[in-house]
Amino acid sequence: MIASAQQIAGIGFTSQRTRTRMIRRLIDRGIQNEQLLQVMATVPRHLFVDEAISTRAYEDVALPIGEGQTISQPYAVARMTEILLQEGPVERVLEVGTGSGYQAAVLSQLAGTVFTVERIRTLLDRARQRFRALQYRNIHSRYSDGGWGWASHGPFDGIMVTAAPSTIPEPLLDQLATGGRMIVPVGEQTGVQSLTIITRTRSGFTEHQESDVKFVPFLSGKS
Repeated sequence: MIASAQQIAGIGFTSQRTRTRMIRRLIDRGIQNEQLLQVMATVPRHLFVDEAISTRAYEDVALPIGEGQTISQPYAVARMTEILLQEGPVERVLEVGTGSGYQAAVLSQLAGTVFTVERIRTLLDRARQRFRALQYRNIHSRYSDGGWGWASHGPFDGIMVTAAPSTIPEPLLDQLATGGRMIVPVGEQTGVQSLTIITRTRSGFTEHQESDVKFVPFLSGKS
C-alpha cells in the first residue's frame, strides 16, 4: 500500500478543513501544546480506519478497528500525548497497544524514536503497512504481549499504555527511565478507570490520577 498525496490530504469529510474543525474542538477542550496540535492537524487519521467509516475519522469519538479494539478518540490521544510532553521533549517512547497505529504516528512526530508493541497480529500487520506507506521511519514495532514491554530498547523516557490494566505490569515500571513518566488508564473494565501518571524518581515512583476514562481492557498473551 502506497498512500498518495491526495489520499493523505483527503477530500470532503477527510479534508484539511475537517481536520481544522477537529483541532478547534481540541483547543476548546483545553489542549494547549501548539506543536501537538500542528501534528494532529496533519496526521491523516482517516487512513487509520476502514474506508467505510473514514468520513467519521475527525469526529471526537472512538471508532472500531476490528478484533474488538478501537482507535481512541482524538481528545484522548491529544490529552495523553500532552501529558507525556509536559516536562519537555522525549527521546525514546514505548507505546503499549499499537492498535491502528494512529497514536504511534502522532508520537513519531514529537519524539525521537517510538517503540510500539501489539498482541493482535492482524492489527499490527495493518499498522505496519500504514507506517511504511506514510514513511514513518522512526517507529519500531513488535508482536508481543504488552505486559512485557520491550526491555532490550529500554529504559524509556516515556511509556504510553493504550488499554486499561487493573494493575500496572511490573516490567513496564522497570523499563521507565529515572525522570520518565508513564501514562496509563488503570481500572476494571466494568468500573471506573483513572488516567494515571507515574513518574520515576531516584527514590521510587510518584503517582497522580488525572481523570476518569474508558479504554478497552489490557489483556495478556498474543492472538
